[in-house]
Amino acid sequence: MSRIETLAPRDAYALWAASYPPHAHNPVMRAEERATQALLSADLEGLSVLDAGCGSGRYLLHALRRGAEHVTGVDLSIEMLARARAELGAYRHGGQVQLVQGNLLKLPVPNASADLAICGLTVGHLDRLQPALAELRRVTRPGGTILCSDVHPFGHALGWARDFKCGGRHLAVQHTPHLYSEWHAACAALRLEIVRLLEPMLDPADIPADAHFDPLALEVPVVLVMLLRRRPA
Repeated sequence: MSRIETLAPRDAYALWAASYPPHAHNPVMRAEERATQALLSADLEGLSVLDAGCGSGRYLLHALRRGAEHVTGVDLSIEMLARARAELGAYRHGGQVQLVQGNLLKLPVPNASADLAICGLTVGHLDRLQPALAELRRVTRPGGTILCSDVHPFGHALGWARDFKCGGRHLAVQHTPHLYSEWHAACAALRLEIVRLLEPMLDPADIPADAHFDPLALEVPVVLVMLLRRRPA
């Protein structure tokens, strides 16, 4: 087995962007997306949606398909933003789209500007959870919702990595697990209501027959998905 080289998110996604599709492309992401779709309103007509850590734009596309009036994607990686721009440009929609480079700890977005903020599989790239949630709260209007997901701490304990191959190298993105107790404490401190929590498991049908696969992955949740609400002032 080749040695996995772990890179900081900016460096990893600069290399991964060229082959990173705008849809869930592995079993963990498919489990994550099934859960987020269950929590995401089917009707976003007229709403303003922010995707913090938008990557190649998969949740921006979901928001536009559900009628969002204005979508904003923020990502640290200019390469991933370029990929998102190409994917969104090929999709016919009536909503307004803005793509901006930025950091999850200092989003280039006005206060209380989003009806819905999405942050999919991104907070684990940060060492600390609460500052990221505080920034997501800042940009979400009072009464608005925040939809977050991250790789489950169980997976990290089992040695899983968000890995890919590029130029003959086996690479992974730096990741820090955040326990449910951290989510609970951060949400309490920030007056964010935990509306729903899902811990999806893998669907065996998503696993390729020739995959090098840890069978324990079928016995534990693989993702934490949370629907949060910013309490009205």
